[in-house]
Amino acid sequence: MDIRPITDRYNVSPQIDPEDAAAIKEAGITTVICNRPDAEVPPSHQADAMRAAIEAQGLRFEVLPITHQTMSPDRVAQQAAIVEASDGPVLAYCASGTRCSVLWALSQAGQQPADSILQTVARAGYDLSALRPTLDAAAAAQR
Repeated sequence: MDIRPITDRYNVSPQIDPEDAAAIKEAGITTVICNRPDAEVPPSHQADAMRAAIEAQGLRFEVLPITHQTMSPDRVAQQAAIVEASDGPVLAYCASGTRCSVLWALSQAGQQPADSILQTVARAGYDLSALRPTLDAAAAAQR
C-alpha cells in the first residue's frame, strides 16, 4: 500500500488490496473513495469486495468510478462533496493515484493558483503539468 498525502485531509493511492483495510484504518483514514471502474480489476478488487473489507474496519466507503471520458465537472464536484462530508482524512484510489490527483487538482481550480496546485500534487509524486491549460481555463470560467 502506498498512501500519498495531497493535503491533510486528502490522500491518494494506487490500487489497494482488501488486506490493506486494517492498515488504512491505522493510518487514520475515515473514508475510502474508489475511483476505479470494476472493469479494470479482477473480482477480488472490485468495489463490492473492497467495500466489504473497508466497512468491516468501520470505515466509510464510496464508489465514484472515473475514466478519462467520465471526468466531468459534475464528477469533480461529487468527489469534492464526498471529501467535504468526511469526518476525517480521505483515501482515494485508482490504478496509480493519478486520476484521484487530477480530481483534486480540478476541484482546486480557481481556489488556488495553478502553480500551487501542480506543486502540491508533484510533492506526492504526480506530474500533472499537462493539466495547466485545463486548470487555467477552469479558473477563468469561475471569474
